[in-house]
Amino acid sequence: MKALTFNKFGDPDVLQYSEIPQPSICENDVLVQTKAIGLNFADIYRRKGNYHLVGEPPYILGYEGAGMVVKVGTSIKDIKVGDRIAFADVPHANAELVSVPHDKAIPIPDGVTYEHAASLLLQGLTAHYLVHDSYQVKNGDTVLIHAAAGGVGQLLTQLVTILGGSSIGLTSSKEKSDVAKRAGAKEVLLYETSWSEKVKELTAGEGVDVVYESVGSTLMDSFQATRIGGTVVFYGMAGGDPVHIDPRMLMDTSKTLTGGDLWNVLKTREIRMERAAQLFQWLQEDKLRIETPTLFALEDGAKAHELLESRKSTGKIVLIP
Repeated sequence: MKALTFNKFGDPDVLQYSEIPQPSICENDVLVQTKAIGLNFADIYRRKGNYHLVGEPPYILGYEGAGMVVKVGTSIKDIKVGDRIAFADVPHANAELVSVPHDKAIPIPDGVTYEHAASLLLQGLTAHYLVHDSYQVKNGDTVLIHAAAGGVGQLLTQLVTILGGSSIGLTSSKEKSDVAKRAGAKEVLLYETSWSEKVKELTAGEGVDVVYESVGSTLMDSFQATRIGGTVVFYGMAGGDPVHIDPRMLMDTSKTLTGGDLWNVLKTREIRMERAAQLFQWLQEDKLRIETPTLFALEDGAKAHELLESRKSTGKIVLIP
């Protein structure tokens, strides 16, 4: 089978479209012929060597995708050949065939395309736990969302609306601010402005109830934009490492800093299926919308990495085998 591989860490040009042996499956796995594969910043970090990779090269990136089952392990009774499934947190997804453990195989309902499933699952589940577990967004909450035009940012904005809150988005350009507004942001501010002060102005001097902080280097500005007693949810550092936080500041302002990891929430197949089913339902009801993903052939994965790393993309990038 063909796969997108690399033998050494580095820039996108280390990626190669190679012929490798197809994976074997165990009794509790299904073999999936991929139809769409989601690209995420974690793939860039792994390609660069910032994230640990197990085993020896050639390495295969990718942890998220959607496709058709072509082989079923002997212990599995509720999935059959021909079923459409999506998966997340499954390694080696940048390939024509992927071995998917049963507990991570999520059925795709009729009416949801492979491209939409690969666009929604990982980022959608991330947004879902952020608004339900890291901080429970309530009716009337005002929420500040970093990188509001990105894949997670757009979904966060929409979920906040579904839960009765209103959002202020942060983006790096006027073009991206238009994307955030289409997702439902009531106001959008640019990073180049004194945005923490503007957030205070928009909230009658109080600040927002919660900030979803994914940039890292902006952590203290996020605290400035948060009301007394408010919360900052730290879930990424795409713009650089955060400063160390003095707990005395948290005590003096009654503010909360919290984080979270998606895989600490999605502990069972039942939880994964329940949450994914809710996302798919909202998608089918048009409560949740996905911007048309940017598609690249899997063999052109290096170009896809270049686009994502440039931060000029909006929404999801999907690789097509």
